Amino acid sequence: MQLFRHKNPLITGTIILTVTGFASRFIGFFYRIFLSRLFGAEGMGIYQLISPVLALSFSLTAAGIQTAISKYVAGETVSKDYRSSALHLFTGFVLSMAASILCTIGIYCFADQIAVSFLLEKRTAPLLRIIALSIPMATVHSCINGYFYGIRKTSVPSICQLSEQLIRVGSVYVIYYFCLKYGMEPTISFAVVGLVIGESASMLVSIIAVRAHFYHVVPKRYGPLLCVNTRLFCETSKKLLALAIPLSLNRVIINFLQSIEAIFIPNRLMSYGYDNATALSVYGVLTGMALPLILFPGAITNSICVLLLPIVSEADAAANTSTIRKAINKSISYGFGLGILFTTLFLISGRFLGNLLYQSSLAGSFILVLSFLCPMMYIASTLNSILNGLGKTGQTFAYSMISLLVRLVFVFFVIPVWGIHGYLCGLIVSQMVQTVLCMAAVRKYR
Repeated sequence: MQLFRHKNPLITGTIILTVTGFASRFIGFFYRIFLSRLFGAEGMGIYQLISPVLALSFSLTAAGIQTAISKYVAGETVSKDYRSSALHLFTGFVLSMAASILCTIGIYCFADQIAVSFLLEKRTAPLLRIIALSIPMATVHSCINGYFYGIRKTSVPSICQLSEQLIRVGSVYVIYYFCLKYGMEPTISFAVVGLVIGESASMLVSIIAVRAHFYHVVPKRYGPLLCVNTRLFCETSKKLLALAIPLSLNRVIINFLQSIEAIFIPNRLMSYGYDNATALSVYGVLTGMALPLILFPGAITNSICVLLLPIVSEADAAANTSTIRKAINKSISYGFGLGILFTTLFLISGRFLGNLLYQSSLAGSFILVLSFLCPMMYIASTLNSILNGLGKTGQTFAYSMISLLVRLVFVFFVIPVWGIHGYLCGLIVSQMVQTVLCMAAVRKYR
């Protein structure tokens, strides 16, 4: 892409994130196949139900702080002010860790109530107690990753992501092997234990990386890197929270609505006429089998999105509309081309892949319908990143809200009439609405 040729950090970072993103998704993809064959569609449905709780906890504890750390350490590569960067990282870590400990205690102590009243499935309670233990560890590596994203050193977050995936999958295979060896029955809880082990590995890698980074960039003659007094800590906290709180609130609202969506799909399928086991099975096939395959190629656009934002922000600050225009046009054209390619691929091979990978004809039929999401998803994701780079975060939040509300209308009012096909239609309509809104928002720059 000519737009990015003069931006070596962007090109390098995108390549690193794309390669590791594909590797991670590749591992996770076959891991899900293993889980689906081991625990069945209903087990996958129960496993997927805990995702909303994990997403909400990340929004509350780390999402906003991670972005705030990235923003305030971004100038380090030029200023070489490592003490300021270390202060922002340390302060953000303390704030996030305090929130994560409270969140962990809350989920662990009230797992039964959350399972019954929020997730509407009491069998998720033991899984919630296990997954609660991963929250502080996820907070640690999220803050450190935010620092490395800020200084555009994407190799560290990439290694953390890959190590988390490898250790998680490897640990579950080891647990499964011992279950077989000693005649024990494997349960879905083992997959959640693997998630905690994976987060632990990612945390250790990130801690080692950040210690090594500061050890090499700060000469010993400069003395202690971090000397924090109460006044300095409070000032830095206010600065980080001023940016992090609005971002976190936005993420919490979005994730809460997504949680309502995920939780009520099985519930509304029962209104359509399914029993509880069938509803969870259909939900498991959709969210644990078909959707991950459709989202798999998104590693390319996700990598570009992460690093496109600072480039567009820089162009906007310099009033360089030519660069912004090129970014928008290239994002639309490449997103559309990539989307058409994968839509065609999934249309041709959807049923075959469903039967081959998951031994499920239902997964194959879902893949065929969901394939039409690809062009719209790729265009919307890159345009969202560009809008955020232009400072229009309020607009992107509003567009996400509108898209979610459209899906919720289909969940509550169409699924009871059309079944799961009503939700598939809702996914396509909501993605279409979001893509059109994003394209309209950047129209003046084209």
